[in-house]
Amino acid sequence: MRSPRPLRPRRAGAGVLAGAAVVLLATGCTVTTSTSKQGPEQPANQITSATFGHVNANCVGVDMAVSSEKIALMTQLANAFNSSKAAKVGNSCVQVRPYSKSSGAAATLLTQDWPDPASNGAQPVLWSPAASGWAAIVNQRTGKTLAPPSKQFMLTPLVIAMPKPMADALGYPAKPVGFADIARLAKDPKGWEAFNHPEWGPFRLGKTNPNYSTSGLNFTIAEYYAATGKTSGLTTEDLDRPDVAQFAKDVEASVVHYGDITLTFLNNWFRADARGTALTYASAVAVEEKSVIDYNKGNPDGILDPGETPRPPKVPLVAIYPSEGTLYSDSPLIILDAPWVKPEQRTAAEAFRDFVLTPENQAKVLEFGFRPANPDVAIASPIEAKYGADPAQPQSVLEVPQPAALIKILDRWSEQRKAARVMLVMDVSGSMSDPANGTDGDSKLELAKRAASSALAQFKADDEVGLRIFSTGLSRDPKVVYQDLVPVAAMQEGQVTQLRQRIASLVPVQGTPLYDVAAASYTTMADAYDPAKINAIVLLTDGFNDDGNKNDDQQQLSGLVEEVRVGSEGANTHPIRIFPIGYGKDADKGTLKRIAEASNAAAYDASNPNTIDQVFAAVVSNF
Repeated sequence: MRSPRPLRPRRAGAGVLAGAAVVLLATGCTVTTSTSKQGPEQPANQITSATFGHVNANCVGVDMAVSSEKIALMTQLANAFNSSKAAKVGNSCVQVRPYSKSSGAAATLLTQDWPDPASNGAQPVLWSPAASGWAAIVNQRTGKTLAPPSKQFMLTPLVIAMPKPMADALGYPAKPVGFADIARLAKDPKGWEAFNHPEWGPFRLGKTNPNYSTSGLNFTIAEYYAATGKTSGLTTEDLDRPDVAQFAKDVEASVVHYGDITLTFLNNWFRADARGTALTYASAVAVEEKSVIDYNKGNPDGILDPGETPRPPKVPLVAIYPSEGTLYSDSPLIILDAPWVKPEQRTAAEAFRDFVLTPENQAKVLEFGFRPANPDVAIASPIEAKYGADPAQPQSVLEVPQPAALIKILDRWSEQRKAARVMLVMDVSGSMSDPANGTDGDSKLELAKRAASSALAQFKADDEVGLRIFSTGLSRDPKVVYQDLVPVAAMQEGQVTQLRQRIASLVPVQGTPLYDVAAASYTTMADAYDPAKINAIVLLTDGFNDDGNKNDDQQQLSGLVEEVRVGSEGANTHPIRIFPIGYGKDADKGTLKRIAEASNAAAYDASNPNTIDQVFAAVVSNF
């Protein structure tokens, strides 16, 4: 992979990270953040059609699955190509149709021959994940060269984003900082007190799930390289070494929570910055350089709506290029060798690939904060110190491991990731008995039960999970609005069996005491807070608050939001993240989003009940 300039010798470092617990309140939703716009690494189930006019059935159609950090750029280029003379195959016109699909989700669908195009997006001819490693994973898992070698479209290196005061405290950039240094910091019980800043609290890392997110995948690869002291040739034997496993566990122990997209962390950081608490939300987040640039421009999701004015943060971020080396997200342009790809589509895809690699079009990638893949186009603004970036970095580039090692990295991470303490709290109000599709078929509750039961497989043995239901009418006592059906306990075989049995037995009851149960669940989790685990609430509901008394609704909500916000801010707080799922078209998504943001988490949107399986899986990726 190309580096911006000749590499200097590697410089060594030393280091580690620390702890969190979870409650899932079941209702129904997809990820939403502080904005409805698209941004870096959208949720796994998000499909966004590009704006390229009507579909022309007379043209050769080239559907293109694109990692969402570049969907705006790729849409712009597709429109330009479709109206150009290059958009021809013989006497037929060509229409390239990009849509947004996260890299991890697309990789999984490709191993399954891309089922259900109506829900998952059209079977792609072109695939552009954020990094080439995803192609290697697909080929390894299928045993076929489904994703053949391809050309790079653009580059952005993985960096450790850190608030400037914290980077200054570490002496960066005069003093190199690497994964080992972060590991040591996270392992130190003094946290930032060791650097004369006790007010910042412990070292807190934000990191995405490597099964969903490219930054999460690349960070995990780099983490294992740092543990071995290598920059290339990472083997499956390396991953089995006890010292390597311990290093990875130390790093993962400092994770605030995982997630399917980096946008969750960036938006939460941006809101915390506005409140003056950026330094106690997170100490570092593994993101791509492009995200640091966008954040420092005052546009954390990377897209400005018409009339929107960017607000530069009070505390800017610094892109730390790890001393051990890092990996690039190279946005390959892969023409799939799949049975649904026709010869004329392959020819059309090749024409589009050649079009976007011309110097004129490569210069456009800079406008979006990426580095051109075409070596004839120089790196320029906004990749500069003004926005926290260094065009001379990285000086050491890590090799993408062989496919067998990549698969084992994901398997090892599943074992070594930080454990979670989770309560599933499921809405069993009367409206959950409504047909999921409006008229007939399975009810919303039936779909939610299947999704919740299926999601249990994502937890590991030392995770702790329990089950709570909520509704009015659960008891003769009107004050009883929830019941704990399965106590929170380790996910041993008996616990998993009990959870599945109790989930399967759920039936709809009456109203939706949303605020009461959210507040009660928050208190329950806070009382049993475990600093060694990810502590969170995932709230699944299909409606608005309905506890029989509308007069105190605003007071209840304000009290809940304030309690959660205070508990999530400060140097030595015990944050409980609340991840709501808005299930169906009637869910109060605005309120759910407000609750999520107060706890520095994310809300998920399952407006289409048929997506609840995918949404539940995305929610559980935080733990």
